[in-house]
Amino acid sequence: MESELEMVPSKLTKRLIRDAEELIKEGLYASKSELIRDAVRQLVNKAKATRLEAAIKEDVEWGLHGR
Repeated sequence: MESELEMVPSKLTKRLIRDAEELIKEGLYASKSELIRDAVRQLVNKAKATRLEAAIKEDVEWGLHGR
């Protein structure tokens, strides 16, 4: 984990909080902070992979058709 943490205020629905607390009770996460960090990390990684995939497809298209 990074040594510098920054506080990011946010508001979640009661339903999301209940679902998060259930995951914590099940032992999947130690805290809400850990759960939220993991969720953001996964979202960022997914977005990066999607952008990379689009760039690769564009390069392949250009290589095949010169467009």
